[in-house]
Amino acid sequence: MTDLNKTLNRLPRRSGIFVSLAVALSAAACSTEPSTVQVAGSEAVTALEQYRSWWTATEQCSGLTGDFSKLEFYQVPGVSTFSSPVGTVVGLWNHAGSANRITLAGNYLDNELVVRHEMLHALLERDGHPVEYFVTRCGLTWDSWAAHNGVTGGAPAFDQD
Repeated sequence: MTDLNKTLNRLPRRSGIFVSLAVALSAAACSTEPSTVQVAGSEAVTALEQYRSWWTATEQCSGLTGDFSKLEFYQVPGVSTFSSPVGTVVGLWNHAGSANRITLAGNYLDNELVVRHEMLHALLERDGHPVEYFVTRCGLTWDSWAAHNGVTGGAPAFDQD
């Protein structure tokens, strides 16, 4: 049994949507695939204006610093999830030479939780989801977002195609 399968087996099974969210986001940024792997159908995009402030907020909560100019953003247009080497995801981080590549489902380009989650991977320069950073310090998981960020109504909506 893979580590991801073991992790998924320990997740609470409250609803099919929750499990889908957990699977999508937990797998979303766990790849360190070679830079030659690019998500099928993805295209380069210019960072949205708010990305710089989201990067700063992610640096502040994590206590880490990084070079925003080394981020490369890609989208898979018009979708809420996409297939990647690690499964069906809403976002994916990997190294692309000296840059950090973040690929997002097009419907999530302006979703702060998803974008900052991938940014945190770039700052950590690693896959996996250390609780200290993703939950305790930054609240960048579906379960921790609302409580950590004083948001009512839970995490941003998870669209399904």
